[in-house]
Amino acid sequence: MATSQVETVSAGADKAKIAAASALVLAALVAFYLLSRQGAWAQWAALIVGLAAAVGVFLTSEPGRQLVAFGREAVREVRKVVWPTRKEAMQITAYVFAFVVVMALFLWFTDKTLEWLFYDLILGWKK
Repeated sequence: MATSQVETVSAGADKAKIAAASALVLAALVAFYLLSRQGAWAQWAALIVGLAAAVGVFLTSEPGRQLVAFGREAVREVRKVVWPTRKEAMQITAYVFAFVVVMALFLWFTDKTLEWLFYDLILGWKK
């Protein structure tokens, strides 16, 4: 039972952090528009500071930590990828291009055959 209470408190704290981050984003946007008379520097500074604070608050929550962990894991997995050499990439591209040409010809031939079959033979419509 103690574990579920800790999860509830943690979930409640995380909800509060996400709500605070959302409020900071909203405040940054409002400040951006309210500071229009102060100049572009003041507007953009307020927006950037507000968004940076929102990101900071979000990253302290559990969803924020999970997002960072997901990003790190994604980078780790991308480093494991064996990328093809230029020659292999060119060969694969040529194979795909050849397949597309063959498939286009097949579909064109099928279309023309069905057109001839239906319009000329069955319906008797001549062009």
